[in-house]
Amino acid sequence: MNTKEYISSGIIESYILGHASPEEVGILECVMKNNAEVKAAFEEAQQTLEHLATAQAVTPPSDLKSKIWNKIQQEQTFEKAAPTLSVDIPETKNHTETAERVIIRENSSWKPYAIAASVLFLISVAGNVFMMNTQSSDKKQMALLAAETKHQNEQMKKMNQKLDMFSNPDMKMVMLNGVEKHTDAKAMVFWDKKTKEVYLNAEKLPKAPEGMQYQLWAIEDGKPVNAGMYTEEKDSHIALANIPDAQAFAITLEKEGGSNVPTMENMFVMGGV
Repeated sequence: MNTKEYISSGIIESYILGHASPEEVGILECVMKNNAEVKAAFEEAQQTLEHLATAQAVTPPSDLKSKIWNKIQQEQTFEKAAPTLSVDIPETKNHTETAERVIIRENSSWKPYAIAASVLFLISVAGNVFMMNTQSSDKKQMALLAAETKHQNEQMKKMNQKLDMFSNPDMKMVMLNGVEKHTDAKAMVFWDKKTKEVYLNAEKLPKAPEGMQYQLWAIEDGKPVNAGMYTEEKDSHIALANIPDAQAFAITLEKEGGSNVPTMENMFVMGGV
């Protein structure tokens, strides 16, 4: 097996995700010390996962902090009024801190995912606390909290789908970086080496204007081939097209419905396989 075959085998992604066997870990670490190309591929894969984690990060509602603080004050007032119902706070705190240390230790190599998961967990817990407090919540607030919880569940489902793709050894990942006019734009192509199906994660692209749509192109033998139209509903889990061979991928902004040829001045990102 040559270097390129070793890199494309999926062992690097398995190593980063913690799925590699002890033997595979030892071999990869040894190879990285002696092969600059494998080392560079490892660092690129790490950056790719970090970009994905950043893209999936969820900002909690701006008023969440004040809601949690008010809830804490209400609980403290209640405890003063009814001391016989006090809770052993120190024991609960110690238990929570112990659990947090275990979680942090197990995920120390995945800090971006730990941050994203922690934010989602905080929002979920806060939502449950307020939803159970029926005496102080009106119907409108309950509906808003239910909608927030549903949204966070959908975000977590999308993240799990992407993690499944990263752990699939048959999945080739191609990072698309912004061109000169769109340096901040990024996207990720997932190309199944067995089925030849192409999936696209384009959440780091600007929202398409009304009447416009992003179109994926595969570059085969120097010629652009239509690789499908992108929509938010398809992101990362619905195949856009079946591409047998390609040397690169690119994305252009086209009129809704797509074009037979790419509009070069509207190209946003491009990346080699």
